[in-house]
Amino acid sequence: MGVGSGANRFGLWRIYTEGVNMSENTTRDTVILGSGCSGLTAAIYAARSNLKPLVLEGHEPGGQLSITTLVENFPGWPEGIQGPELIENMKKQATRFGAELRMAHLNSIDLTKHPFELNIGKETIHTRTLIIASGASARWLNLPSEQALIGHGVSSCATCDGFFFSGKEIAVIGGGDSAMEEALFLTRFATKVTLINRTERFRASPIMLERAMAHPQIQFMTNTTVEEVLGVEEKDVRGLKLKNRLSEEESVLPVSAMFLGIGHIPNAKAFKGLLDLDDDGYILTKNNVLTTLNGEIIPGVFACGDIQDRRYRQAITAAGSGCMAALEVEKYLEEHGR
Repeated sequence: MGVGSGANRFGLWRIYTEGVNMSENTTRDTVILGSGCSGLTAAIYAARSNLKPLVLEGHEPGGQLSITTLVENFPGWPEGIQGPELIENMKKQATRFGAELRMAHLNSIDLTKHPFELNIGKETIHTRTLIIASGASARWLNLPSEQALIGHGVSSCATCDGFFFSGKEIAVIGGGDSAMEEALFLTRFATKVTLINRTERFRASPIMLERAMAHPQIQFMTNTTVEEVLGVEEKDVRGLKLKNRLSEEESVLPVSAMFLGIGHIPNAKAFKGLLDLDDDGYILTKNNVLTTLNGEIIPGVFACGDIQDRRYRQAITAAGSGCMAALEVEKYLEEHGR
């Protein structure tokens, strides 16, 4: 997403339409950017408060749960639930209470005006409050075989999927703290974890690197890249085709899963200069969901979910922060005479 002069380009946002015609003169109580776990939870709470939220779905409809298979750690589902099904249930719950999900092209947004102004195609939407829940996207290697096996042995979340590979050998890609944390966590389940880094240098902090290197179940492979994930036809990871960057020698590492530990990209570039972001582009918040600019709280603008949570990044924590954002919206509107 690039930011143009005087306008913040969001690119194409996919939104579901529930047969509602918006007028340029309509001022919404709240608009929610994003339809992952945090955005939809915010929509459920806001809709039950009769705020009739408008939910705009981002470039990853449903967020990362939409590319997740079985979710076993979301409360209330003792046998687990498929990620896309969980998202679909949330959408049905939100629309049942009056949330509107639409399709449009969001061109720009102006947070200096009150109400805030969102330009969607030829339409202008005004809203008293804004909930930003556009999430963070996992970094991938962008190999065709990798993309084909996401949810079938390729994962970006050890906490979510590590349990499924108990007693098996797996690989973790990366050289930073995220990769070390993933590898160490996965030793609880895997018989062997091979940590693959494309160079000899590691970006991880010394203490995290030392812990990983000292663990008997973790093996390191440096100056190595993944050329292909094997098992596409079987829809199940069978191994990795590797290449040594120094010798150019190719080899096959037999593993049952590949976890990406190369970080996430917060979908917040469009808010650069409008909100306070940290060095990696995550929205900085106070009291969990209140946004700021130059350290001062911006009234009526809230952020929730992975776009402001770089630590936990779980469906349940995203849902919790979505609830917080919606409650703050309700409180804000009451205080300002809705």
